[in-house]
Amino acid sequence: MRITGAVLEEIGRPRPYAASTPISVAELELGEPGPTEVRVRIEAAGVCHSDLSVVDGNRVRPLPMLLGHEAAGRVEAVGDDVFDVAVGQRVVMAFLPRCGECAGCATDGRLPCTAGSAANNEGRLLHGGRRLERDGEPVHHHLGVSGFATHAVVDRASLVPVDDDVPPEVACVLGCAVLTGGGALLNAVAPAEGESVMVVGLGGVGVAALLTAVAVGAGEVIAVDTLDDKLALARELGADRALTPAEVAEQGVRASHVIECAGSARAFETAFGATAPGGRTVTVGLPDPAARAQLSPLTVTAEARTVIGSYLGSAVPARDIPTFAQWWREGRLPVERLISRRIRLDEINDAMDELADGRAVRQVIVF
Repeated sequence: MRITGAVLEEIGRPRPYAASTPISVAELELGEPGPTEVRVRIEAAGVCHSDLSVVDGNRVRPLPMLLGHEAAGRVEAVGDDVFDVAVGQRVVMAFLPRCGECAGCATDGRLPCTAGSAANNEGRLLHGGRRLERDGEPVHHHLGVSGFATHAVVDRASLVPVDDDVPPEVACVLGCAVLTGGGALLNAVAPAEGESVMVVGLGGVGVAALLTAVAVGAGEVIAVDTLDDKLALARELGADRALTPAEVAEQGVRASHVIECAGSARAFETAFGATAPGGRTVTVGLPDPAARAQLSPLTVTAEARTVIGSYLGSAVPARDIPTFAQWWREGRLPVERLISRRIRLDEINDAMDELADGRAVRQVIVF
């Protein structure tokens, strides 16, 4: 079938992207789903730093590639071996499919799926191949989703069904921003009662971590960012304190657990420096591969610190997305507050500029 999607043509074009237009909105041919696959009509898709990291070259992927990895929509068709989702059902897409058989899948979310990671790196679906073409030439999938399009074919392992009462814009951010930030708080931090939590970097992932910290009743919740607008939002959402990195350093502020969500070496250094003795520094950001941070190994030893990485929130999507959806339903997790801007598909290059400038929390393409 013919679809319309946002295709990255070239990595590393100069900014502003609105002028250099590395992403084109094009017509493509979408193949039929294979035996383990599902075709989804996309209703909403979030614009994330993991998309920007492909555009700016921090994550090199095969081109051309139809971007987008945070999306929600309605099932339109299922493969012959898919029996547990139905046509018409709303689904959330998760950008790391799990095969359920490898050593990574046996770690309860701590490690990525080996097969899913390999498929993502190669721009294909979990069980092989690509379902996208343009003018007879293959187009690569982004993280098994390619959600910046009117329709997508994805593996069943990339989908989590949700009830119809979860609106598309809420559903889509559950699949990455909430799963990554909120999942890191639940799975990698798991604060005990009264323990303080600091979140460094208030993009979509950071705000999701903040909302989750408030939802679980963490002790003092501290938000850190360089932008006043984001600090003001954090206060509205329940942060006990909202500070710049300079204020954290000047005041010697520390927390039991610190989650770094900005994807920069300086943010990681801020997070590490603000972690209390015996505390845990969790990093979920994806910086430039060449970035390097400085920290003291002596501090790790003398203060009995833990430093860990958390990919996709150390989450199991099929387990954690329904939990977050239920918390949203109960009013505990107002994830719609993540959405700072609603856009059309043809505004995608401008959206990348907004993201690169740090102004956006979460921009959502509404179809």
